[in-house]
Amino acid sequence: MSERNPDRDRRQRRLLVGLAVLFFAPLAMSFYLYYGSGGWRPGGHVNKGDLIDPARPLPSLALPLAESGSTDPGFLRRKWTLLYWGAGACGERCRTSLYDTRQVRLALNRDRDRVQRVFMASGECCDSQFLREQHPDLITIRVTPAAEPLLKLLPSIGGVSPQNAGRVYLIDPLGNLMMSYAAGAKPKGMLEDLKRLLGLSSVG
Repeated sequence: MSERNPDRDRRQRRLLVGLAVLFFAPLAMSFYLYYGSGGWRPGGHVNKGDLIDPARPLPSLALPLAESGSTDPGFLRRKWTLLYWGAGACGERCRTSLYDTRQVRLALNRDRDRVQRVFMASGECCDSQFLREQHPDLITIRVTPAAEPLLKLLPSIGGVSPQNAGRVYLIDPLGNLMMSYAAGAKPKGMLEDLKRLLGLSSVG
């Protein structure tokens, strides 16, 4: 058995630390500049959504997909996520929100693959034909008790529970819940926030 080489071990640790810094530093810096105490805003802009401060780390969960199978436990990581929680029957308000998030993602052009959309469908689920035809990129999840740890971390705003609020939630590529948009919020504001965040961050 070969002896450990302390110098080589130190070099390997420094390399790992360096790689971690290269990966996480841009995202951390963008959040600090945009949301930190310094109050720096590019071009004097402010975010259009409702900031969740501090951001809430979301749990890793394998959740059932609407048609078959389940998500990867880390499905809320690696990409920016627009998450909508609503009734699986998806009435007019739901369809409008899904349409708005679809158009926002498409408007990101070459950056759209850095963003995913998730529909948390509670109750009776789902109009599969409508979702396949209108939202082929949408990740549709059938809400079961397994989703309770996620629901508990969604904020109640104005006394309205998250599952009834019709809000769209923004999650960063590290799995942190950081912002939400009220039902009926203009998609232009959501697009402006995403463009700014994607421009500031090289992660996701």
